[in-house]
Parts: sequence; structure tokens; C-alpha cells
Amino acid sequence: MSLLFEPLKINQTTINNRICLPSMVIGGYSDETGMVSEKNIEHYQSFAKGGTGLIIQEATCPSTYGKVAEDQLGVWSDDHIPGLKKIADAVHAEGATILVQLCHAGVTAIEEETFCPSEYSCTKNDRFRKGTALTLEHIKKIQDDFVNAAVRIWKAGYDGIELHGAHRYLICQFLNPRVNKRTDEYGKQPTLFVIEIINRIREIVPDTFIIGIRLGAFEPTLADGIANAKALEKNGIDFLNISYGCTGEFDSYVPEDYPFKDVIYAAAEIKKNVSVPVFAVNGIKTPEMAEDILQITGVDMVNIGRSMLVNPNWANDAKASQDTGKCLVCRQCMWHKTPPKCPGRKILNRKLVRANKTPILN
Repeated sequence: MSLLFEPLKINQTTINNRICLPSMVIGGYSDETGMVSEKNIEHYQSFAKGGTGLIIQEATCPSTYGKVAEDQLGVWSDDHIPGLKKIADAVHAEGATILVQLCHAGVTAIEEETFCPSEYSCTKNDRFRKGTALTLEHIKKIQDDFVNAAVRIWKAGYDGIELHGAHRYLICQFLNPRVNKRTDEYGKQPTLFVIEIINRIREIVPDTFIIGIRLGAFEPTLADGIANAKALEKNGIDFLNISYGCTGEFDSYVPEDYPFKDVIYAAAEIKKNVSVPVFAVNGIKTPEMAEDILQITGVDMVNIGRSMLVNPNWANDAKASQDTGKCLVCRQCMWHKTPPKCPGRKILNRKLVRANKTPILN
């Protein structure tokens, strides 16, 4: 594991290794107020204890609307700062770096009235959504919400933020011309909406504050994704966490003989065009696969998602050449219903018991 456990510098922060816990929304820990609970604190502290270098906290809403879930964590009020600080302090005490992912859902939000860069309809979670085109005044209001949220995150002691510009959420909707049909400056320059947010945040927070983005690789094509990545690097982005873009509105591509998924291929291609750190994600389960991706693709960091839910100690176990366990990709995720009943975790716990080691309890 010659690369997986090498440090990585992002902006002026040195990450202990190349292992990232990506943002994964965990339902039931908060409520409609968006306040942090003890479960949230324990959840993120467990990954820090487990040796994860970089933790990206689940999608957190900067506005009172635009939520992805009713019980989504929030940062639309100063009242959220004390609870968020408890997460940041708990993670830092274990030596890990932590960011908050800021996410406004746009047309895919749970509210009855939703918004999009231009009029657009889609279906999400079996519900039809019709988004109203944003006015210039509304665009500025949402940008204000992002900027104010980032300042609160800085005040709470986090190392930075990740803007959610993928998975058919609002920033992603601006970046994809199949969704963004505006004829003004925000349509002619799809990255302008997020670039203005980045520039305004930079004017307030210290230079050391990390600003990265979860970016759609195919928006709608890989050439568009590369162009977006280059524009964002030019305007001060600190890292690019490459994922899928607007669901149903992109054309993916991967060579037939490529050993990894299309989105990992895209991350490798984007890395060839930028100098900032690039992350790869999707189906990375084992330390061996993670190391191979770093070695073959040239990307800088790997996201270990569901397998980290199975085993929060994944990074430490990988470093010690122990069995890390892995997600079994169940049709319906048992971890989100009852973590101890997760099949991947049950298998790993049986192995731990046989080896006279402490099983994972929650």
C-alpha cells in the first residue's frame, strides 16, 4: 500500500492518508430543525478513530428550503454552530480532517414548490417534480445562503467545505446545458453560479479554508466535465471529487478494456487536465482495489463509502493488513435500517469474534 497511506496536501492542510469518507446522508439522526444529535457526533468520530484521513460530512442544507430530506442536517442558522462544532472537535481530537458538504437540491428538493435554473421536470423517488425557473433575485439569495453557511462552518471549526455539484442537485443543474436552458449569463457560462459562490466565500474566510466540489464527470459529456473542472481550478477550487452528474441527462463513456467504472475513468481523464487533487469514487471496496486505482489512474484520493459503513475501522485495518470487510451491495441497504443487521458487518463481526477481537457494535 505504497500510495494509499501517503499524506496528501490540499490547500495548506496535510491529510494523513489518501482515504476519504465521502458524504453519505444518514437518516433519522436529526429532525426538521437540522440540529446535530449525539448520534451524528459518534458517527463521524468513529471514522476518525478508524484512521480515515479525510471525512466529508453528509449533505448539509444551507437554506430552510431545498432539502434532500426532512431530517437533513442544516447550517442555515447560527443556532447550528454549537452542534456542528462538537462534530468538528470530536473528529479533530482523533487526528482526522473534516469538511462539510453543502447541498441545495433545487428541482429535486422535498418541498412542494421547487426551483431550477430554468423550467425543468423530472421524477425522483417516484415523485414528479416540476421546477420553476429561478429569477436573478432568487439566484442571489441562494448564493447568499451558501456563503453564509460556509462562514458558519468555518466558525464551527471545520477545515473546509465541499460544494455538491453532482447527482442532479442545484449546482449540478446549472452545470448541465440539458437542464440549464437560461439565455442570460448563468446559461452562457454554466460554471458562473458556483464560481461566484467560491469567490465570495474566499473574500471572508482565511486562505487556509478548503473549498472543494463534488463534480459531475459527464455534464452531459466528459468533454464538458473536463471544461467545468478546468474553469473551477482557474477560479480557486482546492479539489475535485468526481462523481456522476444530472441523472438521465448525461452520456457516460469508458473504454471496453478499462479495469474500473466509467466515473473512475473520467476522474483519471480530468486529472490529466488539472493540477489540483482529484478524487475517485464508486464501488471501491477493498484496500487492494483502492491502491490499484491510485497507481493506475493517477488520481490523488479514493472515496470508501459503504464499506466504511460496514467497518468504521476500515483504514486502520487496511494499514495493518487485516480483513477490512466490505459492503455486499444488498438490494435494500440493511445498514440504514439497523446497522448490526448489515450482512457485511455480521460476516466481519463473526471473523472478529473468532479472532478474539471486539466486534463492531453499532
